[in-house]
Amino acid sequence: MTSPHVLARSAPRRRPIAFATLAALLFIVPSASGCSKNSSSEAPASASDPVIARVNGVDITQGDLALAEEDMGADMPATSPEAKRENLISYLADIIMVTQAADKKNLGDDPDFKRRLAFLRNKLLMGYELQREAKTALTDEALHQTYDEAVRSMAGQEEVHARHILVEDENEAKSLLEQLKSGADFAALAKEKSKDPGAAEGGDLGYFTKDQMVPEFADVAFKMYPGQLSNPVKTQFGWHVIKVETLKPESSRPFDQVRSGIMRQLGSQRSQEYYKAQLDAARASVGVKADSAAIESFLSQKKSPRDMFQEAQSAGAAAKRIELYKKLLDEYPSSEVSAQAQFMVGFIYSEEVKNY
Repeated sequence: MTSPHVLARSAPRRRPIAFATLAALLFIVPSASGCSKNSSSEAPASASDPVIARVNGVDITQGDLALAEEDMGADMPATSPEAKRENLISYLADIIMVTQAADKKNLGDDPDFKRRLAFLRNKLLMGYELQREAKTALTDEALHQTYDEAVRSMAGQEEVHARHILVEDENEAKSLLEQLKSGADFAALAKEKSKDPGAAEGGDLGYFTKDQMVPEFADVAFKMYPGQLSNPVKTQFGWHVIKVETLKPESSRPFDQVRSGIMRQLGSQRSQEYYKAQLDAARASVGVKADSAAIESFLSQKKSPRDMFQEAQSAGAAAKRIELYKKLLDEYPSSEVSAQAQFMVGFIYSEEVKNY
């Protein structure tokens, strides 16, 4: 796994391509954590969904852990599988114990709670229905057609796979460059010296196109050849030593590598089409008076993850940028720029706000 593209900038909007546009609008199903009561009125855990813990008489199954992990999303800390399992069990145990306390006070009978529960039920059902409809668009023929169109639209755009070491001053960067020229291992040196959070992965930035990086960095990286080391490069983040690993045109990316992105994009399109069709049908048969202009305005206001990322980058104050990056993560926890947004939140806190 590669680190986020930490040098992304507010760039002119890229040409729309089928596998790098909107993440699934109305295609993300709201999650809910649930646990099965251990009683004769409940179906027992199956062999495919075994009980892995019990809290105050309530079973926690493997399926419950999966729901809890989905619910936590980006808040789930990166840790070992064993520690993650314990964190999820602890999270579910907290839910069970507090819920039992609430049940004793009959909070489930509160009118406001019932209204919210009904709303969440409807929202969840809507998500499932839109997801079901979205899947109807995901035929092999449609996926390959979208891929072919995307390849044609991106013909000629190169991608670079590079590593970098990020330090505070030029002299330190020059010293590191001399060590690298003397045979030091780039990844090992990045882990030891780089202030980039991606240093843990040897400074690996993965593949990126030219408009995904700040100009100072991109201008150098895209003139280099595989294996070449750059002289120190100054950007707003500090001083970089860059090593290019490989170069390739965007169109050479295999279908299998972008299949999941195409599925998200086509699912999003189908979800929106179905959603609008349902509104039209309701207006015609049930007499719902919907304002088409307002609906179109609402749908058009839904920004893509990349648009939201660029908006956050162009915001002035650090607090505002953090707010917009977090909003992106709330709406799109698993988009192609979510890892970058997560990094930028931490970077701004540590480098600008000085809140460690």
